Parts: sequence; structure tokens; C-alpha cells
Amino acid sequence: MPLFDKQVPPFYRWEGDTLTLNVLGRPNSKQDAIGRVIGHQLEVYAAAVPRRGGATAHMVQYLAGVFAVPKEAITVVFGEKNVNKQLRIESPGKLPSSIQRPGR
Repeated sequence: MPLFDKQVPPFYRWEGDTLTLNVLGRPNSKQDAIGRVIGHQLEVYAAAVPRRGGATAHMVQYLAGVFAVPKEAITVVFGEKNVNKQLRIESPGKLPSSIQRPGR
């Protein structure tokens, strides 16, 4: 029996129809994009300057399009002015391939 579990917790979880997503923000990027999963976070590139939460606001706007929700359906739980963020997305209409709905 191993001394510790090497399994990394997932970067997202579902609470009913709400998706909670752990994000590693990459501001000052050339373009907006979904990156790879790194540990327990999903990389999200934002083509915005990280000043006074501006990159986070830009990222929320971008992710609203990715998940097919209005930007008001995305809440920044923590990390508005930090690259480590947690977001809650209410009833996403679309999902990136790295995220599955429960039971699928």
C-alpha cells in the first residue's frame, strides 16, 4: 500500500447545474485560449494586461463565450487579482472537451 495517494484532485466539480472551475490565469497572452490541465487547474490564456482585475474581467468575458452563458452567469469566487482563480459557472450551455458532465 502506498504511503500517499498521488492522484491529483480534478480541476472542476459539479454542484447541480453549476460548474466550479479552478483556473491558472495566463494574462498578457497573444490571444484568448483554453490551455492544458496543470495539476488541479485549467490554464486559461487572456489577451489582457493584469491591472486592477482587468485581465480577470477579460477572461470572464472570453469564458462566457466558451461556455455559452452570459458573463453574469460567471462568478469569481477568489483570485480576481491573482493568477490562481476559482470560478463558478451557472448552467453552461457548452463545455470544452476536458470537462465532462456528471454521469457521462
